[in-house]
Amino acid sequence: MADSKMDTPLSPPSNTQSIISPINLILFALLITLVYVRLRPKPSPTLSKAPPPIVFRTFTPPMLKPYNGENKMPVYLAVNGKVFDVSNGRNFYGPGGPYENFAGKDASRGLACGSFDEDMLTKDLEGPLDDLKGLGEEEWEAMRGWEERFQEKYLVVGKLVAVGDSEATKEGS
Repeated sequence: MADSKMDTPLSPPSNTQSIISPINLILFALLITLVYVRLRPKPSPTLSKAPPPIVFRTFTPPMLKPYNGENKMPVYLAVNGKVFDVSNGRNFYGPGGPYENFAGKDASRGLACGSFDEDMLTKDLEGPLDDLKGLGEEEWEAMRGWEERFQEKYLVVGKLVAVGDSEATKEGS
């Protein structure tokens, strides 16, 4: 009897499943894909070109006027003698925006009074700056609020002086 067991070849049990089944192949392919996605080299990020440096300047109303966002110019506006670069808010202050009347101008009185009308802006660019006489306490408070908001959000790039001011003539020469 011992001899008969030795003569029969050993065969794998019939109830075991093969490792190479369709579901295992799908799972293996999924595993390889996930490993590749996690470990593949990422493209190096490209840095955007830095904007040109902004130098603090003294502006007169005629010097400020071109900074209204047209012709690819930055958008500047003045509040209470400070000139702000509001180019990041071009949608509001640039051409077509709700505050476009203030771009390139002294917006102090208009912001203080909450008015977008042209008559709130200084028309004579060669004349004296608006002294803001006639503003009430609430209007002064509103203008200070706008000034604080601009200081938190935008860069101060200069100050606004009247044409003929000694600081303007120093800067212009």
